[in-house]
Amino acid sequence: MNADTHPGRVRIHSGLSEGLSWPVIGHEWAVELLAQAINIGRLRHAYLITGSQGIGKRTIAIAFAQAIVCSETNAPCLECRTCTLVAQGKHPDVTSITPLVSGKLIKRDKIVIEPIRELIYHFSLRPIEAPRRVAVISDFEYATEAAANALLKTLEEPPGDGLLILTSESTDHLLSTIVSRCEHLALRPLRRGMVQRALTEGWNAPAEKAELLAHISAGRLGWAVRMVNDDDALERRFALLDDMAKILSGSRVERFSYADLLSKDREAVRDALYLWQSWWRDVLLIASGSRSPLTNIDHEAEVNAGARLLTIAQACQAVESIRTCLEQIEKNANARLALEVLMLKLPRLYSN
Repeated sequence: MNADTHPGRVRIHSGLSEGLSWPVIGHEWAVELLAQAINIGRLRHAYLITGSQGIGKRTIAIAFAQAIVCSETNAPCLECRTCTLVAQGKHPDVTSITPLVSGKLIKRDKIVIEPIRELIYHFSLRPIEAPRRVAVISDFEYATEAAANALLKTLEEPPGDGLLILTSESTDHLLSTIVSRCEHLALRPLRRGMVQRALTEGWNAPAEKAELLAHISAGRLGWAVRMVNDDDALERRFALLDDMAKILSGSRVERFSYADLLSKDREAVRDALYLWQSWWRDVLLIASGSRSPLTNIDHEAEVNAGARLLTIAQACQAVESIRTCLEQIEKNANARLALEVLMLKLPRLYSN
């Protein structure tokens, strides 16, 4: 959940004896760990927060930075000048680095070496207002090799009292030497009921929409919050799920035509693949007789049809094929070719 989607005063108690609270919903164990490190004065020089997109990585990172430099308490009070400046990205001792979009035909997020070098220089200076300098580097999996190596040198020999907070979807695309030098917090999806309650109480979402978003968010409150007022995105999601059902009954020509059309928007490709993974997960749940709740409850009929007509082996193969396609797209492979290979591997429900 991004900080800018958070309604100022929504909080969850951190569980500390001092009764301090952070502007974070869920992830109590992570809040507890970070808050205790501040309270006993045993902060590490680097932290890595991982989890799926929209799960709350940046929210916790910003709250952590606020707690470290807050002029009032050892928790983010959200009211003092210091906390306000951090939230606005204007505090002189707190640096925020996010990926930049580059590429003419294919847009790709990157963290280049220049801001990392500037950060290293700032870390060598004494802090201006806070007791130490802090940097929040979001989505570090998109760092270039040069940027990652530059940061690694800083992690090996950290200057002064600087503290780094990195976020990433996973550790898969990070240097193992960077991961090993960080305190790693792997965030887990929130409970469905917690997401639903937060949407209705904190963001005034209608009950029916909150229930749907709680299911399809897969425990990612930040993603669900963005969807509360984005009906266009929900309609696109609905259409992409319908497309999967059509693909399974379509001919090779129809599949290739769809792959060509979808490949023209690289972000749409990624969205579709992530969504299709969740659809096939639902198929596997039903086919295996699991009682776990479905993600795509608004497409339960189609999922049930797939589970009846496909074997578990076919569903597993579909999940693996989509995962492979997604990995290729992330590595900047030709989107159309990757999608065409996927179309050849997906099973067919009906013969034409």
